[in-house]
Amino acid sequence: MNALVSYLLKKRLQQVDLFKENPSMAQLEVFHYLVQSARYTEWGRKHGYETISDPDAFRARVPIQDYEDVKPYVARLRKGEQNLLWPTDARWFAKSSGTTSDRSKYIPVSREALEDCHYKGGKDLLAFHYQQFPESKLYQGMSLVVGGSSTLEQFRADAYSGDLSAIIIRNLPMWVEVRRTPVIETALMENWEEKIERMARETMREDVSCIAGVPSWTLILMHRILDLTGKKNILEVWPNLELFMHGGVSFRPYRAQFEALIPSPNMNYLESYNASEGSFAIQDRRGADDMLLMLDYGIFYEFMPLEELGSERPRTLLVHEVEVNVPYAIVISTNGGLWRYMPGDTVRFTSRKPYRIQVSGRIKSFINAFGEELVVENADKGIEAACQATGAVVNEYTAGPVYMDTGARGGHEWIIEFSTPPVDLDTFVQEMDRTMRAINSDYDAKRRGDMALGPPRVHAVSAGTFYAWMKQRGKLGGQHKVPRLCNDRHLIESLLAPIPA
Repeated sequence: MNALVSYLLKKRLQQVDLFKENPSMAQLEVFHYLVQSARYTEWGRKHGYETISDPDAFRARVPIQDYEDVKPYVARLRKGEQNLLWPTDARWFAKSSGTTSDRSKYIPVSREALEDCHYKGGKDLLAFHYQQFPESKLYQGMSLVVGGSSTLEQFRADAYSGDLSAIIIRNLPMWVEVRRTPVIETALMENWEEKIERMARETMREDVSCIAGVPSWTLILMHRILDLTGKKNILEVWPNLELFMHGGVSFRPYRAQFEALIPSPNMNYLESYNASEGSFAIQDRRGADDMLLMLDYGIFYEFMPLEELGSERPRTLLVHEVEVNVPYAIVISTNGGLWRYMPGDTVRFTSRKPYRIQVSGRIKSFINAFGEELVVENADKGIEAACQATGAVVNEYTAGPVYMDTGARGGHEWIIEFSTPPVDLDTFVQEMDRTMRAINSDYDAKRRGDMALGPPRVHAVSAGTFYAWMKQRGKLGGQHKVPRLCNDRHLIESLLAPIPA
């Protein structure tokens, strides 16, 4: 079976070589497939898809979308209407972190998106691994999937919503399911404290050769397994472990901890750039810090220069028009029925032959070190609620991640300058945390049980701290603003460092 799976996966690499050699042709094929498939949907009829023959007409006729634009269609789909955005039935909705007005958003996931995008991305990760390690015995062992943080919700007789990973696990093809651990009931548990315990006890006796998951939760699981088994490292538990597939957050802060727990020079770490909206790019070279843009997943790409953000008719570029080392907001049209949709990510190209990218950030400030996707709107509302509860007044604030040390959980570190301090700082922090958990489901999931993400750590600094910091950097003036959230520690450490007299 391992030899057969390896052979079939490696054959896929021939198709990858084709779109690497002919990227514009590959994208044009995807474009025509999408527009022709959706021409008789409500959206397709509204925008005249029957008469759209090329990407230029498409860009001229179809407006840029975000979730607020798509939300009315999603609401109708969730009530049972069909053929609105995509011709096949929408029965699965991936639950993701909220927008400014919603605690969660729901992305329709079609059968085509599951099979031709999300599953294809998983298979391609394995194909690249077999290419890098031709003698791999990956399929002889079990694949440990550290899955979604919530169970699936059945809200109609034939429709479900939940984390994308939970939807994927529920629909895995048989050839994957027979080699997956833990059992599905454990994989989809909602209570992470119980889930980690059950996963540890179920998997520590398996022959695990591959792990797929978010780095922070995977570390927690491995530490618990070492506690239960008394072993010094994970290779003493799983001697045939050879691959960790990860995505969603940067792996850099976690690499040293993984290498300490898995002391093998042959351990392979492969990253994917995937989201509820689709799977976009895969690390195709071992040790690389960029990813190959996957051009045949049923996604048509556009790239918006950042200076176009907020324009009435923003200009976008097709893949053959981009330049390297320039940040772009990514715009996608998908086989799930998203049209010229902005997921909110920014990317930059490291190469044009083939097209490789790095995820450079978000359109909005955010912290996503653990998959919590905390955005400025969440933080502002948390600060506001805490001030109302304690009588405090905040001048300035910023926040960044606290990365996990060995055996210790991560968290967020806040620097807050008060003009009127709260009577009780602990109450302020608790109310801020409670509010952010109430309005951001991903943050709430990571905070549950204090396992991956501990309570906020707040430094109350003296009046004038931010002014002095901005002055030191020549950033005084109305056009300069204190960054509210940062996805690394450079801002926090800069503010906590002594400011020269």
